Amino acid sequence: MALDPGESPGFLLWHATLRWQRDIAAALAPLGLTHVQFVLLACAWWLNTQGEHPNQLALARQAGTDVKMTSQVLRTLEGKGLVEREVDPADTRAKRLRVTDAGAALAPRAIEAVERVDAEFFQPVPVKEAIALLGRLAHPEP
Repeated sequence: MALDPGESPGFLLWHATLRWQRDIAAALAPLGLTHVQFVLLACAWWLNTQGEHPNQLALARQAGTDVKMTSQVLRTLEGKGLVEREVDPADTRAKRLRVTDAGAALAPRAIEAVERVDAEFFQPVPVKEAIALLGRLAHPEP
């Protein structure tokens, strides 16, 4: 057991994550988005550009977010005029998502802002190495 917090990978990850989240929040604030609003908007926008109109469950899976929280955040994004939720003709209980013109204009700008933060934050580590490590941590093999 590591007694020195500086030798604890989890503790260091906690602090790195907090720093990264602060940087992301600062970059998104001028665009009027929280981090989770950004993630859901960006995922919906990307899926729409791929010809998909996901329902809330599919978007939550894509984003890695809780389904109930996703629904609440989508209500906020809908109130801001960035997404529209339409009844799915194949399943009237489900809502399909479409990013509005305003959302489609904002999403790439927000992605660009987040990518700038990521580039600066991860600059000390070669990109391919960071992606490999984070990919293994995010999706460990069974």
